[in-house]
Amino acid sequence: MVGTRAADRLVLSDGQRAELEAIAASPSLAHRAVRQAGGLLDATRGLANEEIGRRHGVSANTVRAWRKSFAERGVAGVGVVAEGRGRKPWLPEGTVAEVVRLTLTEKPADGSTHWSTRTLAARIGNLSHGAVAQIWKDHGLQPWRTETFKLSNDPQFEDKLVDVVGLYLDPPARAVVFCFDEKTQCQALDRTQPSLPMVRGRAGTMTHDYKRNGTTDLFAALNVTTGEVLAQCRKRHTAADVLAFFKQIDKTVPRSLDIHVVLDNLSAHKAPEVTQWLAHPRRARWHLHFTPTSSSWLNLVERWFRNLTDRRLRRGVFTSVPDLIEAIMTWVEHGNTDPKPLAWHAKADDIIAKVRRGRTTLAQVKSKTVH
Repeated sequence: MVGTRAADRLVLSDGQRAELEAIAASPSLAHRAVRQAGGLLDATRGLANEEIGRRHGVSANTVRAWRKSFAERGVAGVGVVAEGRGRKPWLPEGTVAEVVRLTLTEKPADGSTHWSTRTLAARIGNLSHGAVAQIWKDHGLQPWRTETFKLSNDPQFEDKLVDVVGLYLDPPARAVVFCFDEKTQCQALDRTQPSLPMVRGRAGTMTHDYKRNGTTDLFAALNVTTGEVLAQCRKRHTAADVLAFFKQIDKTVPRSLDIHVVLDNLSAHKAPEVTQWLAHPRRARWHLHFTPTSSSWLNLVERWFRNLTDRRLRRGVFTSVPDLIEAIMTWVEHGNTDPKPLAWHAKADDIIAKVRRGRTTLAQVKSKTVH
């Protein structure tokens, strides 16, 4: 089978690229213009027409037509439908722009936090909720969704970030790097009725209510290089408990290796008994690397905790705390028989640039908000 020859890379001036990027990122321009601009930007990266079409939901011939139109008319031709061609408008002029504007800038009169397709259709008048849904889809708008977000206010954010990411991407020689944290208040929950098994056409079930049978605090240290986990369940998470777990780590690591630990700023991690123990000459191989405040996402063990919760705890049934502890330790031991390290890919410079953009945007939002 003979392969198709990739199209030549599309060459743009700086001005053309800036205009196309603005069109591709626009939440209010026609969907065809946004899609065509995105396709042309992909063409600058040397992607084949077939791949560009797959990414944007069009045929390779359509991508060729985009290229031809751009060669003839430049940015001015992006999104323009030739006279007599294309689907005839099915909404009054300005309706799409008004739906987008209301979605982004206004709230319903009843005080609701966001629009639904029906409330926005009623606000516009003479418009179906299905039309609103299609406009939202075309413009990538999802007002029913929200995501958690917080920027760290740590004055040493960038220094700490560079330090921790450097450990992940270029760990020191003759050393072991651990990501350490506690998963507190792990609950031993029992359901009030037996669960029904999964069958074809029906998911497994579990009751919405439960019986609490106590809690345990899980201490875990993830070996960044190997993926192995040191774990211990304790009744509390005081400084004494932290120190006891640190001593366990110290015993497991050969004396010829340094120990680097990524951890958060919990007061128990900096308590006098912990710092005094670390200050001893015999613990000179220990190095603590604190993450910035409000930056738990930087600690890889948090990802491991999520795996534990999703795969073992959330659907588990535990009649007692010992039952819960046994389940956790069995899961840990099984994972350590064939460990898989959690790879970190993001570079510190990229994260810092993203955070700076977030701070700029947040400052703009604050300046428009009356508290």
